[in-house]
Amino acid sequence: MSEDILINVTPQETRVAVMQQGVAQEIHIERAASRGLVGNVYLGKVARVLPGMQSAFIDIGLERAAFLHVADIWEMRHAQHGGGTPPRPIEQLLHEGQTLMVQVIKDPIGTKGARLSTQISIAGRMLVYLPQEAHIGISQRIESEAEREQLRGMLQAVIPESETGGFIIRTMAETATTDDLATDVGYLRKLWGNVQSQAQTVRAPCCLYQDLPLARRALRDLVTESTGSIQVDSRENFVRLTEFARDYTPNVLSRVMHYTGERPLFDLFGVEDEIEKALARRVDLKSGGYLIIDQTEAMTTIDVNTGAFVGGRNFDDTIFKTNLEAAQAIARQLRLRNLGGIVIADFIDMDNADHKSAVLAELNKALSRDRTRIGVSGFTSLGLVEMTRKRTRESLAHVLCEPCPVCQGRGELKTPRTICYEILREVTREARQFSPREFRILASQPVIDMFLEEESQALAMLSDFIGKPVSLAVENAYSQVQYDIILM
Repeated sequence: MSEDILINVTPQETRVAVMQQGVAQEIHIERAASRGLVGNVYLGKVARVLPGMQSAFIDIGLERAAFLHVADIWEMRHAQHGGGTPPRPIEQLLHEGQTLMVQVIKDPIGTKGARLSTQISIAGRMLVYLPQEAHIGISQRIESEAEREQLRGMLQAVIPESETGGFIIRTMAETATTDDLATDVGYLRKLWGNVQSQAQTVRAPCCLYQDLPLARRALRDLVTESTGSIQVDSRENFVRLTEFARDYTPNVLSRVMHYTGERPLFDLFGVEDEIEKALARRVDLKSGGYLIIDQTEAMTTIDVNTGAFVGGRNFDDTIFKTNLEAAQAIARQLRLRNLGGIVIADFIDMDNADHKSAVLAELNKALSRDRTRIGVSGFTSLGLVEMTRKRTRESLAHVLCEPCPVCQGRGELKTPRTICYEILREVTREARQFSPREFRILASQPVIDMFLEEESQALAMLSDFIGKPVSLAVENAYSQVQYDIILM
């Protein structure tokens, strides 16, 4: 299926949208003030070793110390995969104050710091370079055994005899020539040489290598044989991208175009509307059904509902068609919103085993287009579908939004009546400890209105009970749940 890539660049942020048949399938956003860290290589310093958790905190120069688990230490991984020596505990591998070269494998998410690995990998267009390894791996998406062996032979032919590192052949290399692979090998070895030489001259903590900016990463990682055009709306960045393509991805050069239209690029293709929809909790399906998507720290839940869809011949047919459409929509929403971690999809209950199998097959088919690794466990005994999607960067909602300061992210507020009763209890407590001349209640308009109307008798009874007058005042700056009790 043909794809188009749209790149919108401003001094503050870069946004990339991957389009299929005129509909946004993926949206990537990178802000100048908070660029992603995944792929960056740092010279860090061990700040603290935690034997009980078999982990360490590493200072890499960020606001929060980054996290390194013993399983992400290259020596440990090497031992587990047949290196010959038994694994050792982290307190024997690291000590406080030790200098360590590490790479970010997961961005800081929420209150958690970045996750690190000591196994370094540097991505190119066709290959990923593994300087500590000595083998050649091939992307699982290249399924033909003959093609895999051909690529392995081509790569082995261009690797210098002095090379001690390993490589992973990316899916992008399916149609690569020997010259393409040789260019990538030279580029990656040069990058690694720069990292090594810099590590000898700087003091920790320090960034040794930073992954490409989003616009250039899009050319490296998102462009495939099915990509039609790559439109960028910034003249300056168009020049940079064409230079990058000319040097590293020459087969992409003819597809890079400078958009010069008067209408904003994302408006023209409806991407702005798609971003707004991707931040909503409800996703409407064409049939009249809808999804409800709730993202929490631990997992994302997706509930499928028939809504206004009344279907065709019978109720089972209605449910089946809604679930089939929902399977496609779920796969797209995972990509669009960049949802990761544990995902639970609650499809409408189906009694027919064939219908369940067909919905699961449709879901797997739709998920197969995702560039991120996904595992699907199938239907549980409760009729839920469990999935895991690798999470390396913040979701779209976490990039663009923050928790509501009023409800603290709960999505719900206490009612004015609930706040009234809280105030009545608080005044009673205060009256037992203090003896002011008068109590004055400062609250929002809805709460004061509730006191003046439906709860006026309760307020009068409280005033008689404590033997003090209670006055009311509206504070327009207060939210519905805020209030103060002033002792006069």
